[in-house]
Amino acid sequence: MTGITECDFRGPPYVDLQRLPLIQKGVPRAKIVIEKARHSSTFMQDILQAIEKYLIGAMPTAALFIVLVIAYQFLVQGPLTAVLARRRALTEGAMEDARKAVAEAESKTAEYAERLRLARADVYKLREQRVKQWNAERDSALDTARRAAQEKVRQAKADFDTEAASARKVIEAVAADLAGQAVRAVLPAVAGGSR
Repeated sequence: MTGITECDFRGPPYVDLQRLPLIQKGVPRAKIVIEKARHSSTFMQDILQAIEKYLIGAMPTAALFIVLVIAYQFLVQGPLTAVLARRRALTEGAMEDARKAVAEAESKTAEYAERLRLARADVYKLREQRVKQWNAERDSALDTARRAAQEKVRQAKADFDTEAASARKVIEAVAADLAGQAVRAVLPAVAGGSR
């Protein structure tokens, strides 16, 4: 360090002689060593006095800090910890309730699915019974219609046979008359008779 504290470029520099090293001031070396030794012991005492002064000055701050920490523990940390514990308990209770509700919903869903499956099976059975019933009614109606048709055919056949028999009798009667007329017509001409 040069000992120049201020520098003004318009004029010569200002030199603080108190801050110049002792060698630059022209003090002999022996005197400098003695001065340094004396100065270092007073320097240590000055440091210890400064530390003592700072510690004494820091006592109220430390006491205030300790009071603030204790007040924080009682006024903020304690109630906050209690609220967080209660919140955690409520959250865990709510989570447990939610798990129970989910399990209950799953069991009800399984139960509803089973009921639905049984209802579908009942519907399919009822549908099969109705189809069987409809098939039976259709078969019964077909049998009735078939019997009625067979009866009509048998009746028609009987009527046809009756009409055929009466037509044969008429044809036989007419055929005998026709045969007699044909014989009469042919025989007199063969015998030479007149017509």
